[in-house]
Amino acid sequence: MRGARASGGRMGARAMTVERAPFGIRVPGADLRGDAWIPERPAANAAIVVCHGFKGFKDWGFFPHVSERLADAVGTLVVSFNFEGSGVRESADAFDDLPAFARNTFTKELLDLEIILDGLAAGRLGELELPPATRFGLLGHSRGGATCILKASVRRQVRALATWASIASAERYGAYAERWESGLPVVIHNARTGQDMPLERPVLDDLRANGTRLDVLSAAAALSIPWAIVHGEDDESVPLTDAEALAAASGAGGRLVRIEGAGHTFGTGHPFEGSTPALERALEAAVEAFHEGLTEEAP
Repeated sequence: MRGARASGGRMGARAMTVERAPFGIRVPGADLRGDAWIPERPAANAAIVVCHGFKGFKDWGFFPHVSERLADAVGTLVVSFNFEGSGVRESADAFDDLPAFARNTFTKELLDLEIILDGLAAGRLGELELPPATRFGLLGHSRGGATCILKASVRRQVRALATWASIASAERYGAYAERWESGLPVVIHNARTGQDMPLERPVLDDLRANGTRLDVLSAAAALSIPWAIVHGEDDESVPLTDAEALAAASGAGGRLVRIEGAGHTFGTGHPFEGSTPALERALEAAVEAFHEGLTEEAP
């Protein structure tokens, strides 16, 4: 594991046009909506998938900016999508499917991500045809980071990883166990939308039934691919100690990047009002990992 600390930075100016192409996938057990960000001259056989976190969605804040910048800077296809349990269905901005949010689990997110990767490998996301990919990079924010770590540990085609403000354990949701077992509801308030967002008992049942499969630190220890572990030193939602635990568990490819003064979303919000030095530094770290791992020569 390597380490780095940064207070800011910028990547070079945009060099090519990036096309945004929406897609939808409906298969038994999943109804996924997403976007493919396609540069003019995409690298052959490679794709990056961007995963949002808890109370996130593909159009939240920095995700469209990050997807476009990655497609440009890495020169490869980038896909962002809504997990079915994101709570966002038809809307581009609001949580319009709270029952799906209430029942979302880590196992379901892993299945959703697998569907996206399988589609990319086959060269088709719903009706959208794309060049088949054999090498993947994953970028996940917050809870999405844990989902990406778990998937990278079991899918050999994943060659590079970037996690931003990632949680180090799925067990944090076990804190609600007593309330669920008492038959009481668990409700998460969303300050931005003013909505009370329910979580139901299947979240706990999934953790208990799949504890070994959902062990994030064990998954981290199994990884040897280039991995940027990015975390703001002033993260108000996920403590820096989570990133330190991931870095300690990671293999030689892990690189801890601490961003001084940065919070959970690197100084940005929703709606997105422009990038920040902290977000640009997070992007630089991700681009470095993807350049290193998504080459034809990479093992």
